[in-house]
Amino acid sequence: MVTAQQELFEALKMKDTAIISAAREKLKQWKLSDNQIAGIEKDGQVKTIFDVNATVSGIVTARKVNKGDYVQQGTPLFEIADLSHVWALFDAYESDLPWIKKGDKVTFTLQSFPGKEFSGVISFIDPFINSQTRVAQLRVDVANSGNLLKPEMFATGHLTNRLATKGNSLVIPQTAVLWTGTRSIVYVKVPNTAQPTFLLREITLGPDLGNSFVVLDGLEEGEEIVTNGTFNIDASAQLTGKPSMMNPGGGKTSSMPGMDMSGGDDKSVTGANNKQSEDKTSEMQVKIDVSMDFIMQLNTVFDQYIALKDAFVESNVKKVLQAAQDVKQGLSKVDMKLLTGDAHVQWMDMSGNMDKQIKFVLASDKIEEQRAAFSGLSDEFYKAIKTFGLMGKTAYYQFCPMAFNNKGAYWLSETDKISNPYFGQAMLTCGKTKEVFKN
Repeated sequence: MVTAQQELFEALKMKDTAIISAAREKLKQWKLSDNQIAGIEKDGQVKTIFDVNATVSGIVTARKVNKGDYVQQGTPLFEIADLSHVWALFDAYESDLPWIKKGDKVTFTLQSFPGKEFSGVISFIDPFINSQTRVAQLRVDVANSGNLLKPEMFATGHLTNRLATKGNSLVIPQTAVLWTGTRSIVYVKVPNTAQPTFLLREITLGPDLGNSFVVLDGLEEGEEIVTNGTFNIDASAQLTGKPSMMNPGGGKTSSMPGMDMSGGDDKSVTGANNKQSEDKTSEMQVKIDVSMDFIMQLNTVFDQYIALKDAFVESNVKKVLQAAQDVKQGLSKVDMKLLTGDAHVQWMDMSGNMDKQIKFVLASDKIEEQRAAFSGLSDEFYKAIKTFGLMGKTAYYQFCPMAFNNKGAYWLSETDKISNPYFGQAMLTCGKTKEVFKN
């Protein structure tokens, strides 16, 4: 740098424009700014100490050097990020990818700014699926006016797209479908029967539409299917040894009155008595050891679930909606990347079913409809606790035989005291504790 400055002084004496320009360019290659070079020319003296200016403007995100350190050429001193334009990174499930393409608009929300909506455009879709989490990462470009968006914030994204099909498609609600991993099952109502009778039928599903599915095969337009309480009907069939989702060949496991079976290729179940069993012997869950971080996240969801249960005890629709929103956000924060193998697959199924029930609660302003969805949520959360456990908490699994016209329903509580969420003050103490989880 000393030599380069001396060359500049000689060029200035010669007053040769070309040589002066070349000498200045040499100093620029040393990352000196135009202002610094002008200062050297003005002083006319060789400098040995210089300010080192960053080549970009932004926020210092990492300092890698301290005063007095010796550094070599190429050693990074600081890391600087220009946060005026940022990336929002989203995980998309494998089943969602057919709906997503580069250039799609994504809207998203942040917990830091409730009620405010942000948006951006997908600029990149990871061509590889993560083998553990079964998701692909999406990159969304977002203008960051006012630096509201900060690195590592948690965002929930929404993308709306249209189904690309020819002609009309047969669509059914997600609540109508039972999955076994490889098979999709619905119960079809048999017409003109003395009492409600349903046929178990395997169908082929097309794209997932969020709250519904496209049906490719197995159903005809005009047929009636069960859209709520499908699990109860299937459980009744299983308990009486009839073909069911988990037991296609049948085989009696316990007795239950009011069930009947008719002939034909489809398997039928009547709905005369659909009471939920108090003994969940057919729903054995195998405990899986998972990381402490995951269990602590599940603890948070349990606390939010208890708040939702208490809102139902009060029969307060406004509190129910708020608590349900908290549970929904809590579930979205549970990091599936902490799980691998069978644990990951089971949690995806459980969390998906819980999210579906929460959406039903949020979509209704009728307390009875909300309580029906809460029953399904409780069944799934029971499985989650049974499978993964909690940390430092005691959970009580309680049962009310009178709920839903004597069909019965379960819920989880943080205390052994019975506070019935299905009847509230009308029958506050109706129920009993069936199982206790001590962690």
